Amino acid sequence: MIKKNFTASVWQEDNWFVAHCNEFEIASQGKTKDEALNNLKEAIELHFEEPTATIFPEIYQLEAEVNATI
Repeated sequence: MIKKNFTASVWQEDNWFVAHCNEFEIASQGKTKDEALNNLKEAIELHFEEPTATIFPEIYQLEAEVNATI
């Protein structure tokens, strides 16, 4: 396992702080900046962890309303 540095953007949305990894599309949130950054660190570590499925994954499709042009 190696350690790597990442950069994050942090902003506030209502009562929550959002932390977004600038190198990857990974984000998390918390009630404080520190909590949001710690949660983002955990999310990045989980993103790079090898999956260990115990059952065969099921595939689903879902529809969501977004305010963006895709």
